[in-house]
Amino acid sequence: MSETKFKDIARQIEQRIDTGVYQPNAKLPPHRELAAELETTPATISKAYKLLAEINRVESFVGRGTFVVGESQLNQAIQPADNDTEFNFSILQPYVSQNLASLRTAYQKASMTFTPELLAYTDHSGHLPHRKAGAIWAQRYGLKSASANNVLLTNGAQHALSLLIETLTQPGDVIAVEALTYPGILAIASLAGRQVIGVDMDDDGLIPSALEDVLNSHKPKLVIAIPSHQNPTGITMPMQRRQAIASIIENSSAYLVEDDIYGFLNEDTLPAICHWLPEKGIHISGLSKAISPAMRCGFVVAPDHLLPVLNAHIRANIWLASPLNFIVAEQLINSGEAFSMAEAQRDIAKQRQAIASKILGAMISESDGYHVWVTLPAHWQQERFVMEAKQRDLIVTSGSYFSAGDSSPNCVRLSLMSIKNNDALTQGLQALNALVESHEVSLAPF
Repeated sequence: MSETKFKDIARQIEQRIDTGVYQPNAKLPPHRELAAELETTPATISKAYKLLAEINRVESFVGRGTFVVGESQLNQAIQPADNDTEFNFSILQPYVSQNLASLRTAYQKASMTFTPELLAYTDHSGHLPHRKAGAIWAQRYGLKSASANNVLLTNGAQHALSLLIETLTQPGDVIAVEALTYPGILAIASLAGRQVIGVDMDDDGLIPSALEDVLNSHKPKLVIAIPSHQNPTGITMPMQRRQAIASIIENSSAYLVEDDIYGFLNEDTLPAICHWLPEKGIHISGLSKAISPAMRCGFVVAPDHLLPVLNAHIRANIWLASPLNFIVAEQLINSGEAFSMAEAQRDIAKQRQAIASKILGAMISESDGYHVWVTLPAHWQQERFVMEAKQRDLIVTSGSYFSAGDSSPNCVRLSLMSIKNNDALTQGLQALNALVESHEVSLAPF
């Protein structure tokens, strides 16, 4: 290979970036594909990508591919709520307006219970009454083994995921995730220098045989799964599948991290996978999806032998999760109001799912949670669709942000709960449906 060949290739790629052929945050072609197009070798493409990464034109993510440098991948997947459009379908959150009055009252009431002891440091991840409340929440939605003694408090589920990845793995270790997964998991793993391997899925979630293959071939330290109303597919694992996954992990060297943040949306309570993994399962739940993202109240239920090291990491990083939100959480959970608020969100989600089903029909997967997973027709490519939608003030999330591998289905995710009311939701979905059916594209093709 000529010493300058890869530099020439890098210049060609950079020119495509500069002229908009490869847009900011767009995924670049796999090495073999681009090598065939440019009549060179995958090794040359690899060196070109590495050179472009050194000058900050592209960035690579293990297991996901190489992307044009732009805004944070996570910021692109979940765009801010304070933009100018009322049709922001990218934010997966509860319908906050529903809970606003109750939260105002709860915070005012909680402020009257402040004591020096509650506002002071404590020896554990949080005060005993708050850990008891966390156990009640986890028990209600499928983890009967939760208790004040095995609950740790975190600043939300994202902090819990970061804590567990940092504590239970080392740089270079492999983490197994669903082939399509929450981009926050991918962002944490990338920043922490962990390798991510996607596990194939079917209509019931993780495929047991595929998980077994990954466990045998890649020896991951962690398996991270979202068993209920999975982000982005909306799949909820049935009990038989949960048992099968637990059995496979029990016979492996890996721990399971069960991100059960959407468990409250199940009409009938399903046992957590961790129910069958008392020594190897770590369960995450919290209030950000049921009540408000501003309530950074995460509950981690872990095996007894992991509690000391997890507590040590919490103390070393944040000392303890702020008690202020947990004082409110304790009151709402103990009074039962938190569960009523969660049920109201579930009812709103059902209404909005019915609206989406009526407008988008067969394009969406069957779901009853906060979002829908939309399969685009052949004449649309997901990144192009996202950009065209944005031109029309419709913010949607490309399926590529959820991919743990080199490819992703031609899909987009739509969150239904962040739109201000049902009339606006209907209007926004109708506009998206019209775009899907249109073959006219306003932007220059790739």
